Amino acid sequence: MNYFLTYTVYVLILSVLMGISTWKLFKKLGYSPLFAFIPFYNYFIILKETKHPKWWAILSYLPIVGPIMMSVFHIYLMKKFGKSLFQHQLLTVILPFIYMATVNYSKDVEIEDENELFLTEEEKNAKKKDTFLGSITFAVVFATIIHVFVTQPFGIPTGSMERTLLVGDFLFVNKWSYGYRMPMRPVAIPFLQGTIMDTGQPNNPKDDPKSYVDAVKLPYTRILQFSKPQKNDVVVFNYPQDSVHTAIDRKDPYVKRCVATAGDTFEMRAGRLFVNGKPETILGDQEVQHGYLVTTGSQLDIPALYNTYGFLPVQEQQTQTGFVYGFQGLTDKTAKEIKELPQVIDMKENVMPKGEASIAYKNEERTKIDTTQSIFPVNKPWNQDWYGPVRIPKKGDVVTINKETLPMYRWIISEYEHNSVSVNGDQILINGKPEASYTIKQDYYMMVGDNRDASLDARFFGFVPEENIVGKPMFTWMSVQGAFKDSGSSYQAPFKIRWERMFKATNTGEANKTSYWWIAAMILILFFGWEYFMKLFKKKKTEDEL
Repeated sequence: MNYFLTYTVYVLILSVLMGISTWKLFKKLGYSPLFAFIPFYNYFIILKETKHPKWWAILSYLPIVGPIMMSVFHIYLMKKFGKSLFQHQLLTVILPFIYMATVNYSKDVEIEDENELFLTEEEKNAKKKDTFLGSITFAVVFATIIHVFVTQPFGIPTGSMERTLLVGDFLFVNKWSYGYRMPMRPVAIPFLQGTIMDTGQPNNPKDDPKSYVDAVKLPYTRILQFSKPQKNDVVVFNYPQDSVHTAIDRKDPYVKRCVATAGDTFEMRAGRLFVNGKPETILGDQEVQHGYLVTTGSQLDIPALYNTYGFLPVQEQQTQTGFVYGFQGLTDKTAKEIKELPQVIDMKENVMPKGEASIAYKNEERTKIDTTQSIFPVNKPWNQDWYGPVRIPKKGDVVTINKETLPMYRWIISEYEHNSVSVNGDQILINGKPEASYTIKQDYYMMVGDNRDASLDARFFGFVPEENIVGKPMFTWMSVQGAFKDSGSSYQAPFKIRWERMFKATNTGEANKTSYWWIAAMILILFFGWEYFMKLFKKKKTEDEL
């Protein structure tokens, strides 16, 4: 069933429930009971009768925003019939159609019109409190609309894109860059991605409460798609092999560079990236990094290196003859300069041997493969430095399916394109039928981090399907060094705000981008100071008139 048909079914079900639980109340308000069953118009009537802006009715059934607004409108209706106590409001929110039905079918319920002249001070204060809470609610709703339908903030917690994007950079992501992906879990807590909080086993999200209702779901669809990810785009996408969340749009968000698109051939040779047999194009604002092992005769002054280069995650180990440093990632320029330090005896890039598969195991007996940390696919003698060549699947491709190719395409067929896959001897069964080939149903992409030796990317989790694409980062609105700790480093970055990175655009390809943080600061000052200046102006005008 397509997205909009499924959405319509949900709206009709909710409208029927609304009508069954409130039709008598609409009759008492002077309207036809049938109006209680009409989507949007039923809430239009409630807003009209309770003297609230009638255009709010269009928010009734929006994904994520809709459940909040419906609860507010239900409370308005219940107050109209005298159910204004806290317990009434709580029941209206928790058991909306059940509680409203009990009011609807009770014999003594009547409209309670408020007359300002006869309100007690306590009632006036309660009304002011409701007005304040309403203002807060609609501020949250407005922010939710922006978050869900326009742009979403995203933080960089790991160094996989260093030094293009730094740990502690906070970005705004444009959700319309590649067409808007409609929300797939319409009932959810605003601003939360997958889980509410870490309440179970530490750092194990599988036993944490989800921030959305998984049972209420809509199929994947994307609207107004005028472009697709291009090579060299920095892209935000949902982690494809997230086993915690079945909802695509609730899987963990990742940010990497799109190095190859559908139909391209991707390859790594000794840590260097090739696309369609040619070396990758390095953009002006792109800082590709590689891991290095450095042997020194004496201890390096790491804090001094931080002052020169910024935070460089590094593992320090003392030996009988000196020190060994494992730098997580260095640019060619930085590596050359560190090599020239007087303490350095030897320096070499970390490159895995060709033909050695990078396979991780969950147990000491090495019988259970940890696919998350293993190279993709696990049956190839590849690693992060020697990978491929592999062709990125494209919509319409017909691929051969056998025991050798199945590890490459199994996740695509079963998880991304929703078919059952099983093996019976030498036969591959798709949806219960023996198949020797399969036609790819959507485009896929190769997403790789610029910090090549410290990036969990498509070389490990495989191709990224088009349906997982969120959008393109627009700009860095905040950059804080030391915001996230690096467990893999012997030293931590000192805390500081990186003003020079704030309000810089991403994805421009330009080496030197201008920071406009001062313009943003002026806008915020004007926005929050406007009311203050207007009060001063009115006060001065009143004094002049006197």
